[in-house]
Amino acid sequence: MDLAHTTPAQLGFHLPAEWEPHEATWLSWPHNLNTWPGAFEGIPETFVEIVRGLVTSELVRINVADADRGASVRELLRRSSVSTNQVRFHHHPTNDCWVRDHGPIYVVRDHQGGRQRAIVDWGYNAWGEKYPPFDLDNQIPRRIAEEFHELRFDPGMILEGGSIEVDGCGLLLTSEACLLHPNRNPALSRGEIEQRLRDYLGVNKILWLGEGIVGDDTDGHIDDMTRFVGPSRVVTAVEPDPLDANHHPLAENLRRLETMTDASGRPLEIIPLPMPEPIEYAGQRLPASYANFLIANTVVLAPVFRQPRDAEALAILQRVFPQRRVIGIECTRMVWGLGAIHCATQQQPVGEPAPATSQFHNRRSGGVSPPITRIPEDSHR
Repeated sequence: MDLAHTTPAQLGFHLPAEWEPHEATWLSWPHNLNTWPGAFEGIPETFVEIVRGLVTSELVRINVADADRGASVRELLRRSSVSTNQVRFHHHPTNDCWVRDHGPIYVVRDHQGGRQRAIVDWGYNAWGEKYPPFDLDNQIPRRIAEEFHELRFDPGMILEGGSIEVDGCGLLLTSEACLLHPNRNPALSRGEIEQRLRDYLGVNKILWLGEGIVGDDTDGHIDDMTRFVGPSRVVTAVEPDPLDANHHPLAENLRRLETMTDASGRPLEIIPLPMPEPIEYAGQRLPASYANFLIANTVVLAPVFRQPRDAEALAILQRVFPQRRVIGIECTRMVWGLGAIHCATQQQPVGEPAPATSQFHNRRSGGVSPPITRIPEDSHR
């Protein structure tokens, strides 16, 4: 087999579900003041709370610019009484903190009695070149693959991690508003995009929702609307108020979900999840959603917004995840930057790195991806 032109699916790799075992969760530490203009104060402390929730569950890997930045974050965690025994710092400079979208997307396969993982390095253009520069963010998957000597695939397509959901059993859920937007892959047809998803994520059925929630600058990321919480099982955001701008698009997405089936032709199990009351900052409606939660090994970290609906949303998620502790993290300030917990995290599944024994074809350039200089960790793995 010609490895330089082989896809992950051909090698038996697939994108695992988020609830499958993690080795770690990645963060990119916040530092870009322009993400929260005039309102950055308190954002690092919100990330501290994310780390606090995760270190009881799994390893936390944090991208920082250099050793000095790593030492500063470590001291902030220490002052906040968060143990750093399960925290590792990696010297990978970033433009921003949204690692769900610029970080590595891992695929796994069963191999010789164990599990191997590899990285799919989708292109990243800051949601349609909305927020330049984004060159450092776009390098993150390649840097991490180089650091861990992991096999890396380049599909030659723009894709953010927040735009896709999988159930680990062949289903992928996404939105037309995002993946078909001309600011991502204008030269690719819907059919070509679907084929890349099958080839590089090992899925066999793709389900399409429509529009995203109001205020979402990503053009309709699925992780603010509908999330897989089990094989063929979803929670989906609903807004019952017909006067709210989110009512119609979410009702239409629910209607679509009710017509969808899994890979075996069975209807999806659908669990409604309320939307928070509208949150605005500087006259702008923000993309606050309880669906922007992270499923970790032993906990679920869910955004809350100091509202009465918080308790209802947390109770629903606790019923959905009875074996995990659901932790609400206050995200009112964080969502001023147009993202929340899921946007700021990316899971690393359990598995040995598949060895990077060869370079892989880059459809964008028609050649192989260039090597990079290895950037060492700040701490032991």
